[in-house]
Amino acid sequence: MEVIVISDISFLLIFIIALALLFTLTNGLHDASSVIATLFASKGATPKRAVAFASLFGFLGVIFSGHLVGDAITGILNLEQEWNLLYVLVAGLLGALFWNLATWKLGIPSSSTHSLVGGLIGAALAYQGFSGVVWGIASDELSGVLKVLVSLLISPLIGFLLAFILQKLSNILFRNANIGLNKLLNRLEWLIGAILAFSHGANDSQKTIGLVGVAYLVAGVSGFAGTNGISLSVRLLFGLMMFLGTAFGGWKIIKTLGYKIYDLKTIHSFNSMLSSSLSLLLANITGAPVSTTHVVVGSVVGVGAGDQYKLVNWHIFKDIVIAWLVTIPCSA
Repeated sequence: MEVIVISDISFLLIFIIALALLFTLTNGLHDASSVIATLFASKGATPKRAVAFASLFGFLGVIFSGHLVGDAITGILNLEQEWNLLYVLVAGLLGALFWNLATWKLGIPSSSTHSLVGGLIGAALAYQGFSGVVWGIASDELSGVLKVLVSLLISPLIGFLLAFILQKLSNILFRNANIGLNKLLNRLEWLIGAILAFSHGANDSQKTIGLVGVAYLVAGVSGFAGTNGISLSVRLLFGLMMFLGTAFGGWKIIKTLGYKIYDLKTIHSFNSMLSSSLSLLLANITGAPVSTTHVVVGSVVGVGAGDQYKLVNWHIFKDIVIAWLVTIPCSA
């Protein structure tokens, strides 16, 4: 009979919290960089102001986030809530963390959500085989891995279509507009940027907070009921890490999104940010775990295609899509 040492469980719990906080930091470096990329590229804000602004509203998004997205992420695991599950969470977070750090260093706008899902799937497969994962294929309703994958695939398409339509309409409605329109759009960009940063913080933070909630339950720690009823102190801690990740900034990723896909002007930035915000708000309402980076990339390509599709750097876009496709298997 295996002897479970309480101190070992405590150590694993602390280790999981530390990994989740580090992952949240890299999430800020990755996905939060995409929040300000278009605003910065269109010269709507200075780097310091853009970063400070996104950091603040991303932090607020974490504080006031819900739990539906977190439930979707933890719902891909079909494992008993016993202490061995803590090892699965450790392995999953490590895989996701390493991939996030590697792609951040290379300046590849990869998805933190993809990497986390891949890490968890790989860890569950190693521990219990295919039965350890809720694939959602045979279910009557959208659930498990299938729900996550559908959300990740549809969200950038929604961002693309919204941005494409908005850009086409803008080209018609504002074809005779003067430079004064840019000043109005710049002001509106700050409002939309606040919504986008808030939505990012609310959506992405739920994923790691949800995993820590599961770890608390397994360890028998009271006062943390899964992804529901999360204490303010926990939200503040994760919000701080998201804030720091955004503040440090993934400047290589910002350059890729802001400059290398399409030559963004004020109207492009406005339409891209509005499309991304609407997509993320929809995801938060429905509990869909999406990637902010995917949504922003889709919207940037959308405004480019809606304006002058021949000037879109499709080669860079292809490289980004390849990075998306390999993220889950590499993290796993």
